[in-house]
Amino acid sequence: MTRSPPASPFADLVEQIAGSRNRQAFSTLFEHFAPRIKSWLMGGGCPEGSADELAQETLLAVWHQADSYRRNRAAVSTWVFTIARNKRIDRLRKERRPTVRLDDPTVVVADESAHYAWDEIIVEQGRIERSIADLPEEQQVVLRQFYVQDKSHSVIANDSGLAIGTVKSRLRLALTSLRRSLQ
Repeated sequence: MTRSPPASPFADLVEQIAGSRNRQAFSTLFEHFAPRIKSWLMGGGCPEGSADELAQETLLAVWHQADSYRRNRAAVSTWVFTIARNKRIDRLRKERRPTVRLDDPTVVVADESAHYAWDEIIVEQGRIERSIADLPEEQQVVLRQFYVQDKSHSVIANDSGLAIGTVKSRLRLALTSLRRSLQ
């Protein structure tokens, strides 16, 4: 049995761009994602000017590659941020980086204990997933729509037929329960 892809206004916008080069759809997508991409890049240590440029390059790539997006493979936000990440990596590769000589006495070898950090991350991820699974189904649904599918409160309310206050309450209850279970 094949599952139909979830309704997504952003996916609809990307498909409008791919199908007819709809400038209004692109403008809406740009207004939503440009500041988020810039903020994400700056949070990763990218200077503001470079973050602006990379956000614009990312969205230009969205314009040119819209026909390659498949809503059944990933949310638009995942697709867009993957493009942004790849643009950032390309930029870093183009910048000249000094080569490091391993025989240089100022080079410090990473501590063995640093490798165990990944184990801790995996354990923590498992704890989070189990805590989410313990939530009531209606809270899980709202939580995933808000954080994974990047839907706004009003879109979730519209899609589910719930009052916006109910959506916000379920989200607040889910986060409170998660905080409590993870402490």
